[in-house]
Amino acid sequence: INMENSSSVKEFILLGLSENQEVQKIYFVVFLLFYTLTVAGNLLIVLTVTSSQHLNSPMYFFLCHLSFVDICYSSVTAPKMISGLLVENNTISFAGCIGQLFGFHFFGCIEIFILTAMAYDRYTAICRPLRYPTLVSRRLCGRMVGGSWVGALLHSTLQTLPTALLPFCGPNKLGHYFCDVHPLLHLACADTRVVSLVTVANGGVISLSCFLILVMSYVVILVSLRGQEPAGWRKALSTCGSHITVVILFFGPCTFVSVRPSGDLSEDRSVAVFYTLIAPMLNPLIYTLRNREVKGAMRKLCSRKV
Repeated sequence: INMENSSSVKEFILLGLSENQEVQKIYFVVFLLFYTLTVAGNLLIVLTVTSSQHLNSPMYFFLCHLSFVDICYSSVTAPKMISGLLVENNTISFAGCIGQLFGFHFFGCIEIFILTAMAYDRYTAICRPLRYPTLVSRRLCGRMVGGSWVGALLHSTLQTLPTALLPFCGPNKLGHYFCDVHPLLHLACADTRVVSLVTVANGGVISLSCFLILVMSYVVILVSLRGQEPAGWRKALSTCGSHITVVILFFGPCTFVSVRPSGDLSEDRSVAVFYTLIAPMLNPLIYTLRNREVKGAMRKLCSRKV
């Protein structure tokens, strides 16, 4: 895309979460802590899974990729937002804005697909345990992760390209702390109804369809557990509890923003903080606090490093 010819606006001013300088200082400390914990926690999971010989099941294969994507996903928006809290005008170039838009949807979509693949893994492990090794092979897991990257590339292209081709002739104040479709459509000097419909349909179909697949998989799991002993229920739910928690934390806010048309950007900003920074930070805590194998592997890794 020829960025120079498609827009007369060379840069955007990101208005951020607040215009109050004192509040921005508080945000800086809090969000810097959140981002540090996000990178450190997810990086620790990646190192733990890749270095442990015992964490070689498909569940941990997906968990390792999920943690890597979480680092990339937060890094698309968080550093720019945090550094912008210390300056009066947080600006981003037009090309940088489009790149951020692409990266945000790319890694966010990969996360959605990997969470859906993890639901299939849990369904197979609980409902078809005897056929689990053949139904969820290492080769299939690799294909599912590879398909997630290809599908996310297609999704982010469909989100980014129509927006990038819109004319932007001013104003250039973006009512958000990062570049997303809805705030950019508010600044375009053209009729954006078609683009808005396409982007909402694209994001909404992916979010809702994957969410419905996740819900259906757990409904089937619960139905299959009828008549089993309480010990069987506890074992099955313990393997699914972490995944269900992560799905609720990520899909709830993400679906809210994806399926609704452009509206109040202040609501989008508040909700976006949750799924771009807080949810990726909580994922390592959720998976390690509920998983003895991961905690044990982490202790061994830390003892070896020390």
